[in-house]
Amino acid sequence: MKWLSDDKLDHLRTIAGNPDFSATKYTFVKELGHGGMGTVYLAQDRELDRLVALKVLNTPEITEDLRNRMVREAQIIARLEHPGIVPVHDVGVLPDGRVFYAMKYVRGSRLDEYAAQNSSLRDRLRKFQAVCDAVAFAHAHGVIHRDLKPQNIMIGSFGEVLVLDWGVAKILENPSTDCTDFTDQSAKSVKSVDAFYTGAGTVIGTRDYMSPEQARGEISQLDERADVYSLGAVLHFLLKDQSRPGKAAAAICSKARASAKEDRYSTVSDLSADIGRLLDAEPVSAYQENVVEKVSRWVSKNRFLVLLVLAYLLMRIFFIFTSRR
Repeated sequence: MKWLSDDKLDHLRTIAGNPDFSATKYTFVKELGHGGMGTVYLAQDRELDRLVALKVLNTPEITEDLRNRMVREAQIIARLEHPGIVPVHDVGVLPDGRVFYAMKYVRGSRLDEYAAQNSSLRDRLRKFQAVCDAVAFAHAHGVIHRDLKPQNIMIGSFGEVLVLDWGVAKILENPSTDCTDFTDQSAKSVKSVDAFYTGAGTVIGTRDYMSPEQARGEISQLDERADVYSLGAVLHFLLKDQSRPGKAAAAICSKARASAKEDRYSTVSDLSADIGRLLDAEPVSAYQENVVEKVSRWVSKNRFLVLLVLAYLLMRIFFIFTSRR
């Protein structure tokens, strides 16, 4: 294990705690959070007079590979123009050589914090569907996230859902559709950096949310179904404190989290479609209902109609009974 000297530790604390934005158009406000590779700061854009979030490389050993990785993440996010993915506004270099990029500042709470506020199951499932939409969009453009978890999902002040932290995303060689926005040059550059950090045997992701093949370091074997597994783990998180989530909901969760990727939903869109059927009280593909459950679901879905029929029958019985007296 390589230990950092006291001087380097002091240098790290200094540059991470007090970034120098003097050569940029941004004014430091405060730190918002930090991870293994970058720290996110709140800053004021002086030219446009707005608050932005700045992600800055937070290592004392600045190398070309680390710079490329930060640029790679910015490029991925910038090309995924979707309401559920935080847009990137700018990228640059600080006076000390560290790369940074500016993105939309999202006011709100993380999904785990949002769920702790006693949101209803139906609301949680709607938010989950919005996450699926953003991830499906990324998949259609040849990108898999690889680190989906509640802490990387934000619920904005107006209920908007945004998927964050694309720092370990993978560019697929053969995306499921041909609508990728990456130019050959950009994609090649991004893939070369990706290969450097994510070679065979490298474990990337978060325990409890990564697929079995991801946990085994089978990087070359990862496809959209790795994100399906992670979304299943997110769904499990959203269901675990619910007293009666329902057999169909549990079945959807189990299918998404199947150990063998061949047994999972083949796409995130298929997973989202089953959630939609669940919300609409329709049969889901992941669960085979018995007759009693079918009747119960139909009655629940058509409760108003059932009440009208019962009311009519009661009135008829009442009139028949009173007319014989």
